[in-house]
Amino acid sequence: MALDSKIPSGPIQEKWEKHKFDLKLVNPANKRKYRIIVVGTGLAGASAAASLGELGYKVEAFCYQDSARRAHSIAAQGGINAAKNYQNDGDSVYRLFYDTVKGGDFRAREANVYRLAEVSGAIIDQCVAQGVPFAREYGGLLANRSFGGAQVSRTFYARGQTGQQLLLGAYSALMRQVAAGQVKMHARTEMLDLVVVDGYARGIVTRDLITGKIETHLADAVVLGTGGYSNVYFLSTNASNCNVTATWRAYRRGAYFANPCFTQIHPTCIPVHGDKQFKLTLMSESLRNDGRVWVPKQKGDKRPVGQIPEGERDYYLERKYPSFGNLVPRDVASRAAKQVCDEGRGVGSTGLAVYLDFADAIARDGEAVIREKYGNLFDMYENITGENPYKQPMRIFPAVHYTMGGLWVDYNLMSNLAGLFVIGEANFSDHGANRLGASALMQGLADGYFVLPYTLSAYLAGQEKVEIGADHPEVLKTAAEVRERNAKLLALKGKRTVLEIHRELGLLMWNDCGMARNEKGLNHAKARIPELRDEFWKNAIVPGSGEEFNQALEYAGRVADYLEFAELLVDDALHRKESCGGHFREESQTGEHEAKRDDDNFSYAAAWEFAGVGKPATLHKEELEFEYVKPSQRSYK
Repeated sequence: MALDSKIPSGPIQEKWEKHKFDLKLVNPANKRKYRIIVVGTGLAGASAAASLGELGYKVEAFCYQDSARRAHSIAAQGGINAAKNYQNDGDSVYRLFYDTVKGGDFRAREANVYRLAEVSGAIIDQCVAQGVPFAREYGGLLANRSFGGAQVSRTFYARGQTGQQLLLGAYSALMRQVAAGQVKMHARTEMLDLVVVDGYARGIVTRDLITGKIETHLADAVVLGTGGYSNVYFLSTNASNCNVTATWRAYRRGAYFANPCFTQIHPTCIPVHGDKQFKLTLMSESLRNDGRVWVPKQKGDKRPVGQIPEGERDYYLERKYPSFGNLVPRDVASRAAKQVCDEGRGVGSTGLAVYLDFADAIARDGEAVIREKYGNLFDMYENITGENPYKQPMRIFPAVHYTMGGLWVDYNLMSNLAGLFVIGEANFSDHGANRLGASALMQGLADGYFVLPYTLSAYLAGQEKVEIGADHPEVLKTAAEVRERNAKLLALKGKRTVLEIHRELGLLMWNDCGMARNEKGLNHAKARIPELRDEFWKNAIVPGSGEEFNQALEYAGRVADYLEFAELLVDDALHRKESCGGHFREESQTGEHEAKRDDDNFSYAAAWEFAGVGKPATLHKEELEFEYVKPSQRSYK
């Protein structure tokens, strides 16, 4: 199947406005006839469901949490980008567009990125109108701070809890529609499969996580806003229940999965401290505004931090990247931290950490100012580590945080399956091989508030309305397959816990397909994953029954999907014999250990088509064209 990205013609500054005008509309009186399913209630899903409900559609929203406002977007800390230029420091829509294309190492679609930058200002206006308490300056304007990969201050923030405040705004808008009867909320309900009839997405099959009841929900269109797949690595900064199931099940039904090897390793996380840990904690990138990153100059220097003189410290980011210093993009900062640790200059008991030091900032601005900016983050760090970051540097190390890959979508955010739309982190479209800090919240809200309401309406307006009944053979078949799979999981009475197998898979992925990848390691992972999958289906144990609250069954289903998905991720990493952004192949690096792209052979989005478990997926390529930002070797020096 040929991939048609449906990018509108014309100058990039005019594409979205012209496209919106050209899109078909649904008569207001007809909107109430359409039913739309939205899966996921994070920033993308909640904003989409609220906007579609406000337009007059009948929306059914699903989340596995007990409340829509417990979605993982709540954990985003640092801020949200927008090209408002309140600082008068030279920012513009075009500069945000340029920074994002470059930051993604020239593996994103130009048209999507420009639209993202274009609507960024409207996002801030909408959130302010909802009452989101952004920080303000003395004159009353919203305050900004800097994030990695930019030389302007364009990040709006609410202390260290921006995601929480934005999600409360979107949640309020969603619940307004619930109260108005436009949105029906299904909490504690997990999507387990996609219903596809004659090539069209027509609904989903769910499991009620309290009663265990399997149900089918049918609609005119399905929207997935179900986040990323970082937990395939077991240890990540994601909430423990984040999973790949919704997108993976859609992939198995025919949706293409694009660039799964583009995973983001965040440089500022609290290091791993034991083999029983199952969750890592992010320390916001905003901390690199004032914190200085360093390690001892001498290999093996284990002196307490206070005994290492200034002259014996290596502020390696400031040394290597004088133009951007500590605010280089995440992929660059993460690799630099790994490099100094590999040299034997890491700190802490494991040697897998670097210092993030606020001593200069506190001496310059005072502790009260730093506390005002980052107080809750400092408190969180102290609660977890028992160390006071006002008195001694934080210790940080990179960890898996975000995934740029996801289901392939066109410019209208629709997958190759008609009627299946994918928004936010669940799609692949806007960040290329590396997402810049503070751009995830921007994309989620852009998709939900400002893009999907137009494009999904146009899809409905262009289709003949077809009623599919619950007794349709394909609907019955899909639901039967879900029940059969659950029964198969519950029949597992082996000797290993699902947690043990997930941990083994995660360690394998981290070691062989993590911050640095090479052909030998990837081939090792490729050989080992099917063995682990076989081990799972022969020797795992899943207690309980399906007709009850059973978290062991929920978890087993998600890990079973990770055991299939991991193989695709590794295959994608193996085939892309170049380094770009978060995908660093050791065989492809510059003399200064920077990522070295191969634009002649890999300037495309890799969209994979399911061919069966354990069988090689079929590769489809969407060639990327760069008309405005010409690809070059990224430099932050």
